[in-house]
Amino acid sequence: MSSAEAVELTEPTDSTGLADTARALADGRTTSTQQVSAALARIEASQSTLNAFRHLRATAALAEAAEADRRLAAGERLPLLGVPVAVKDDTDIAGMPTHFGCGGDLPAAAEDSEAVRRLRAAGAVIVGKTNSCELGQWPFTEGPAFGATRNPWHTGHTPGGSSGGSAAAVAAGLVPAALGSDGAGSVRIPAAWTHLIGIKPQRGRISVHPHHDAFQGLTVNGPLARTVADAALLLDAVAGAHPGDLHRPPPVAASAAAGRDPGRLRIALAWRPPLTLTGSAPHPAVRRAVTSLAEALARLGHHVEEARPRYGLIGLGFVPRATAGIAELAALHPEPALLDPRTRSALRTGTRLGGRVVRAARAREVRQHRRIGRLFRTSPAGAGYDVLLTPTTAAPPPRIGAFDGLSAWRTDVAITEACPYAWPWNVLGWPGINVPAGFTADGLPVGAQLLGPSRSEELLISLAAQLEADQRWYEHRPPASAGS
Repeated sequence: MSSAEAVELTEPTDSTGLADTARALADGRTTSTQQVSAALARIEASQSTLNAFRHLRATAALAEAAEADRRLAAGERLPLLGVPVAVKDDTDIAGMPTHFGCGGDLPAAAEDSEAVRRLRAAGAVIVGKTNSCELGQWPFTEGPAFGATRNPWHTGHTPGGSSGGSAAAVAAGLVPAALGSDGAGSVRIPAAWTHLIGIKPQRGRISVHPHHDAFQGLTVNGPLARTVADAALLLDAVAGAHPGDLHRPPPVAASAAAGRDPGRLRIALAWRPPLTLTGSAPHPAVRRAVTSLAEALARLGHHVEEARPRYGLIGLGFVPRATAGIAELAALHPEPALLDPRTRSALRTGTRLGGRVVRAARAREVRQHRRIGRLFRTSPAGAGYDVLLTPTTAAPPPRIGAFDGLSAWRTDVAITEACPYAWPWNVLGWPGINVPAGFTADGLPVGAQLLGPSRSEELLISLAAQLEADQRWYEHRPPASAGS
C-alpha cells in the first residue's frame, strides 16, 4: 500500500478510544483483562516495526487488570477503571528506571510521579513506558539506547518527539491514549505528525512531580489521543497539583468543555514564527492544510484574519532555560560518557548559562506575557482576539535518520527550521492544542495549533471539539503497515 493510499481508510479493527473503552468496561461489555491483554499483544507485535515502547509492565499490568475486573464486578466506578494507557519514559513509576531516552544502568524510581499516582487513582492500568529521545531535546525519537521509533503512517519517517513513542502508540491503536510531556512542542509536534490531538496545558495544570519546575518552567505533561473528548478525559484524570508544586492554576473541567459550543470567536492566523535566524517558512503542504482549516473555522462562524503576534526576542527567554534544564538532568546521569555528544554539548552550554543568566531569562517572562498577551481579548489594550492559529510545524515529518551525524549546532538549526512555531508557548506557560490539519501528497500528517492566553484550556478544547465534529479527523487511520 502506498502512503498516499493511507488516508483512504475504513473503520478500524484495533482498540477503541479512551472514553469508549471506559464505557464498555463500566457496562460489562468487555473486561480489563481482555483490554490489557489485547493492548500488550498489539505492542509486542508492533515493536519490531514501530518500536514505540521502552519498558512494558506485562505481569504487573495483567495483575492490575484482574483487580480492576474485581472492582468493576463489585460495582465500583472510576473515570478510567481498567482502561489501558501508556506514559512517556520521563515519568517515574515506582520500581522501574526512568531512562528518558538515555542508555546505561539507572536506578529504579522509589515512588510514582504525581501524574502516575493520579492515573492510578482514576483506575487506569499503565501498560508501559514509551520511547523518548535523550532528555527530550529533539523533535525526533531516535537514539542508540533504544533505536528509532517510527511513524505508523509511514515507517520511513519519524513520529516526532520528544513524545514520539506515546504518539506512535496512540496513532497505531496500541493504546487508547497516552501521556507525554511538552517543553518546546514535544506533545504538539508528534501529535501533528501522527494525526492526533495533543494538549499542552497551562503550566502547573498537571503536576511534574518529582520535579517542582521541570526544565526551568518550560515543560508540562499533556495527553495525546485520537479525539478531543479522549484527550480531555485524560487531562481531567491527571490534572492537579502535588503539595510541593510551584504552579497551581485553578481547576478546569476539560470533558465538560469538549461538549460545549465555543461561541463566535475572533481568531488570529499567524504564518510568521518568532525570530529564529533560520528563515523558516511553512512547507507548501503545511500552508495549504492550515489555510483549509482557517477556512473551515470561518465557515463555522468565526472571524478569522491574519495577524502578527509581537514575539520580540523571546528566544532569549528560551535558550538559557532549555539548556540549563538539560544540564541539570544530564549532570545526574551515572555514566555521562554514554550520553549523545550533542547532549554533552548542551550540558556545557547549560552550565555556562545557568545561575544569573537563567534568572534573567525567567525575569523576562512577565514582560513577554504583556507583549504577546496584547494579541488577546483578555488584555486591557489587546487586539481583541480569542485564539491564535498557527502551523504546529513548518515541515512534514522528516525521514528516520535525517539528523544522524549532525553536530549540536547543525541539529539545533535543522530542528528549528522544521519546528519554529511551538516553543514560545512553553516560555509563556500558556495552553495550546494541536489539531490534525491534513496530509501531504505522500500521505504524511501535518497539524495546526490553537493557542490561547493564560488558563484558556476550556475555550481551546471547546473550539477543537467543534472543529473535530466538522472535520471528522478520527475517521482516518494509519494503514496496517506503511512502507518506507
